[in-house]
Amino acid sequence: MKTRAITAFFFTIVMLGSIFLGAYTFTVFYLVLSIVALLEFYKLIKIGGIRPHRNIGIAVAALIFSLTAAYHFFQFELKYLLLLVPLIFSVFILELYKKNKIPFANIAYTFTGFIYVTIPFCFFYSLAFLADFNTYNFHLPLAFLLLLWASDTGAYLFGMNFGKHRLFERHSPKKTWEGFLGGLLTSVLLSYFISLKFTEITPLIWGGMAVIIVCFGTLGDLVESMLKRSLDTKDSGSFLPGHGGFLDRFDGLLISAPVVYVFLYLLLN
Repeated sequence: MKTRAITAFFFTIVMLGSIFLGAYTFTVFYLVLSIVALLEFYKLIKIGGIRPHRNIGIAVAALIFSLTAAYHFFQFELKYLLLLVPLIFSVFILELYKKNKIPFANIAYTFTGFIYVTIPFCFFYSLAFLADFNTYNFHLPLAFLLLLWASDTGAYLFGMNFGKHRLFERHSPKKTWEGFLGGLLTSVLLSYFISLKFTEITPLIWGGMAVIIVCFGTLGDLVESMLKRSLDTKDSGSFLPGHGGFLDRFDGLLISAPVVYVFLYLLLN
């Protein structure tokens, strides 16, 4: 528990620093973080005998994230996404030269990697530019992380003390409805205090953002648990002592960030 707490403290400092230090630090940090998380995903699925095209997947992921950043910084046109086409289809061609009994599984998991990991990170990153597409504002990504952490903390505390009814036992036997509702209460309560500080969004929208983060963040946690159980492994990695890997820490973000972005985009634009 002590190791877990120390790791969480320092990792939180790094996360907050990456947001407060400005647009370029924020960009580089989450580009690297998304690539590391994708590497964990590709390493993880190798346990199941899958051999994804890791280098191409990383190249596509880096290009997707970089083009997203360029769109916000320099207003690059979306036509530059066409640069992805040769890379994506090279996966099919290279698989012809690999002696593997399940070639399309390798292809499918290569694509799944940057769809499941990279694109959600791009949506989270884009929250910083949502109010104005070419102006960095840390309010939304900071609030997103705070609400996600509040959900996790509330779910843990309420689940430990009051948890009796299993939420989704087949994939995560420790999660309970009491923990889920506790996380929801904690996150919504925090959203009210955030609305007092960041007044560009109404308290009702902040509350809606909190509800989405808790609901879809929980589903994201369950999806990653389903992945790990299918591969009979406990953690996605060991980089963070007491916490596993980066996928373990950001599983809630992977499903909730795209939904939050769409929710806010439709309301704010």
